[in-house]
Amino acid sequence: MRPLFGFLAGLLFGVGLILAGMSDPAKVLNFLDVAGTWDPSLAFVMGGAALTTFIGYRIVLPRGRPFLYADFQLPTRRDVDRNLSLGAATFGIGWGIGGFCPGPAWTALTLAAPGTLVFVPMMLAGMAMATLVARRRSAPG
Repeated sequence: MRPLFGFLAGLLFGVGLILAGMSDPAKVLNFLDVAGTWDPSLAFVMGGAALTTFIGYRIVLPRGRPFLYADFQLPTRRDVDRNLSLGAATFGIGWGIGGFCPGPAWTALTLAAPGTLVFVPMMLAGMAMATLVARRRSAPG
């Protein structure tokens, strides 16, 4: 049952990204270009997502447990460390250069959007490299 609901949630998310224009790198880059051809429309998308999340948490968390899991899996750490800062900076730089972040990149890949055939493999390579570096850092000795 969980895979079906996961698929449906991902499908809904992907359709939402397409309808909002988040899978169009030109639209994203115009949103990031505040000194040039700034397009503020994606701010409404982000605001809508934040509002939906805010309301959703207020409705769901009092239930005590989710429908398909034994408990909620919420982050417990609240500190900002070097890894978080570097990861956020890398994400932002990649988003600014490519016009994609991971979710919209996968969505745009299914639409055969130009650039995704380079961006998605490089994104996966970067994730694999980050995993290897993290494993080496945490390995004893």
